[in-house]
Amino acid sequence: MPVDDVPDDEPASLVLPDEAGSPEAGFQVPDLQGLLAQAQQVQEQLLVAQAEAAERVVEGSAGGGVVVVALTGGMEVRSVRISPEVVDPSDVEMLEDLVLAAVRDAIAQVQDAQQASLGGLGLGGGGLGGLLGG
Repeated sequence: MPVDDVPDDEPASLVLPDEAGSPEAGFQVPDLQGLLAQAQQVQEQLLVAQAEAAERVVEGSAGGGVVVVALTGGMEVRSVRISPEVVDPSDVEMLEDLVLAAVRDAIAQVQDAQQASLGGLGLGGGGLGGLLGG
């Protein structure tokens, strides 16, 4: 079918004939303009998701909440809160461990939020969300 006969809602594609001259058995070239437009749309969505995630603030905690670390999606530490009852000058190592655990908890929460926002773009599962027509 000539390209002029393709309905407006269907992407045009080029069919190369096989050796016998039959276009039905030949190789079909994908709609490159459509693929490019789809890739640009996914890129825009990814940039928006990254910007939103960078502004989000999560709190990681340790020791039942005696140490709390606030962290942005851009991995910027905003604050550290330490309850006075956990401050023991003779056991600084325990306080250091609690701060480290709270930071790790906050980082894990940021990573989970990033994965969740990417999942909404259809990029999960190792594929490209049908980007290549698969």
